[in-house]
Amino acid sequence: MSARKVEPEVAVPHPRETTALFGHHDAEMALLNAYRSGRIPHAWLIGGAQGIGKATLAYRMARFVLAHRNPLGPEVQRAGTLQIDPSAPVARLVAAGAHGSLLTLERSLNDRGVLRTVITVDETRETISFFGSTAAVEGWRVCIVDTVDELNPNAANALLKILEEPPQQSLFLLVSHAPARVLPTIQSRCRKLPLRPLSTDDVIRAAAAAANIPIDDPALAEAAEAAEGSVARALTLLGGDALKLHQRTAALLATLPRVDPRELHALGDALGGSDRVALAAFIDSVDRWVSARLRADDANANANLPRLARLAEVWEKINRAARDTESYNLERKPLVFSVFGMLAEATR
Repeated sequence: MSARKVEPEVAVPHPRETTALFGHHDAEMALLNAYRSGRIPHAWLIGGAQGIGKATLAYRMARFVLAHRNPLGPEVQRAGTLQIDPSAPVARLVAAGAHGSLLTLERSLNDRGVLRTVITVDETRETISFFGSTAAVEGWRVCIVDTVDELNPNAANALLKILEEPPQQSLFLLVSHAPARVLPTIQSRCRKLPLRPLSTDDVIRAAAAAANIPIDDPALAEAAEAAEGSVARALTLLGGDALKLHQRTAALLATLPRVDPRELHALGDALGGSDRVALAAFIDSVDRWVSARLRADDANANANLPRLARLAEVWEKINRAARDTESYNLERKPLVFSVFGMLAEATR
C-alpha cells in the first residue's frame, strides 16, 4: 500500500457508540416516518452487505425511540433525522450497554473466554424475561439482534415465538448480512429494510471518523476504492498488508476450479499464525467471491441449481470454519487448503 500504514489492529468503536450515520438517508427516513405515524411495525429486518452501517442504523433508531417515547410528540414530528445529542443520558447509557430498555443479542464469550460462533437459545430466551419485566422504564423496549444470521436453529425458533406475539410497545431491529437466507417465518413477521453499499466518498468519511484517520490519507482512499461500499472492509484493508493479501486471494479464486498447491502454501504462509486482520482479509475475499457467484447464478435463468445449492452450503461451512479458526486460534494454512478444496469441488 502507498503512504502511511495504520496499525494492523485498527481501534473501531462498537456500533452502539457510533452516533454518526453516513449514507442510508432513505432508510433512516423510512424508520422515522414509520415511528411518527404511530403505527410502526414491531419488527424490522435490516439487510445488506457486511460493514455498511446496518447495526449503526439500528442503534441510532433505538436511541431515538428511547429518547422520544411518544411518537406523536412535537419533537418527533419536527425531527429531520434520527440523530440525538451524543451527550444525552440515553446516548450515554446505550453506548455503555447499560440502558434498561434496550436488549442486544450478539455472540458472547463462553466460560473459557472464547467468542462463541453462534447466538445461543439461552441468550435468545432473555427476550422473554426482558419484555416481561417491569423493572425497566415504562414505555418502549427495543431488542437489537446483531446478527440474526448467527442465531442457531433453536435460538431462531425462540425468537420467532416472541415475534409471533409481540408485547406492546416492543421494537425488534434484526440485522442480517444475508436476509434472503433468514427463516421465511421470521422474514414474514418483519418489515424489510434493505441497505445498499455506501459510495466511496461515504466509506472514506465513515472510516476516517471511526478510526480517527485523516480524511485525505492516500492509504484510506486506496482501501475505500477496494472496499465495495463497506466501511468494515475498508478498515480491514487498512491493516498491515491486508490489501495485498486480498488481491492475492482474489487472483487465486479466479483460477477455480483449478488449484495450485504451491500457491496455496504461499498464501497460507502469508496469513501467519495469529494475525486476525490477515485472516479477516482472506475470509472477506472469499465471501465476496462466493457472494458474487451466487448473485450471478441466481440472476441466470439457465443456472445450474444443484451447483448453486452446493456453493451456498459450502459458503456456510467456510464461515463456520473461519469462526472456529479465529475463536480457537487454529493454524491458518489448513483453513486455506480446506476452503479452496471445498470451492474447487463445488464449482466443477
